[in-house]
Amino acid sequence: MEKNRLEAFSDGVLAIIITIMVLELKPPHGDDFGALEPLLPVFLSYILSFVYVGIYWNNHHHMFQATRRVSGGILWANLHLLFWLSLFPFSTAWIGENHLASMPTAAYGVVLLMAGVAYYILQRLIIIEQGPNSLLASAIGHDWKGKLSPLGYLAAIPLAFVNPWISSAIYLLVALTWLIPDRRIERVLYK
Repeated sequence: MEKNRLEAFSDGVLAIIITIMVLELKPPHGDDFGALEPLLPVFLSYILSFVYVGIYWNNHHHMFQATRRVSGGILWANLHLLFWLSLFPFSTAWIGENHLASMPTAAYGVVLLMAGVAYYILQRLIIIEQGPNSLLASAIGHDWKGKLSPLGYLAAIPLAFVNPWISSAIYLLVALTWLIPDRRIERVLYK
């Protein structure tokens, strides 16, 4: 099967996710900067989630640039990823509205972890479909960021019950590692 419909559908879902998240931002009940202070946790959680959605969109785009065709299994694995990403607006709103309380912070980590697992499954199915010598297999190599990220989430989830700020710092740190441009796929595609 061609990959165009999968890419277009995924782009649409990610755009809707961002739209839902921004609609959760409510204007303050005041006309000065002091009115913004109570909204700071909501806004900060939105920024972090926006960055995560951007990271997934960017990596998804690159991954499918290195993919020639898709199978039914790849379609389902992509839907599995989109399911977990679709929970970002809920978990973002919950963590923001409750000012980094333990349970919402841990739940946010579970959503991040499951999205990472779903991305890994999708990536593995594409490599199985395309073969071990495929562009994607060559590009990913050892994928240290893909292996370390879930470990960060696994550590952050229980730490949310000790100190939610530590968990939030880990979520931010993982996001920052992914913001460093990853040129592996570009190097393989544009040799």
